[in-house]
Amino acid sequence: MAYLLMFVTLLHLITLAMLFIATMEKSWWVWDGMENSDLWYNCRFDNDTGTWLCASSKETEWLQSVQVLMVLSVVFSSVSFLVFLGQLFTMSKGGLFYFTGLCQVFAGLTAFAAALIYTLHNQEILQDSRKLTEGHFGYCFILAWVCVPLLLISGVMYIHLRKKE
Repeated sequence: MAYLLMFVTLLHLITLAMLFIATMEKSWWVWDGMENSDLWYNCRFDNDTGTWLCASSKETEWLQSVQVLMVLSVVFSSVSFLVFLGQLFTMSKGGLFYFTGLCQVFAGLTAFAAALIYTLHNQEILQDSRKLTEGHFGYCFILAWVCVPLLLISGVMYIHLRKKE
């Protein structure tokens, strides 16, 4: 059981880091490696100065919903981890980690909703940017999709995990 506890904790920390990277990094949509767009900025690489020049993304309702859902996912997963640590030291022997698991499942569902909205409405989200046919989804978008099953699996594992002494 100790190995399962270590595995679930490690899985939780990995998914939390992946969620944070997916939310904050600048690669949800990429054009030829020199331009990209994320949830917050549209950036272009300037070869003359060797720096990224970024401007705020045009706020659309779809983009705002993706932003809110990804931030909520990070918050739910963070709360879940803090509650898990609290329960680990205060819960009586044999107790189940229901609240931790539910928070983790909610984090997975909000990340799923955000990635799904971005998938279905990327034309509206990136409306002022270059042609979408010249670009592709970036690694942060893929990380968001990878986090969904990991968050749901860890949430279910938390719900079935019992505290042992």
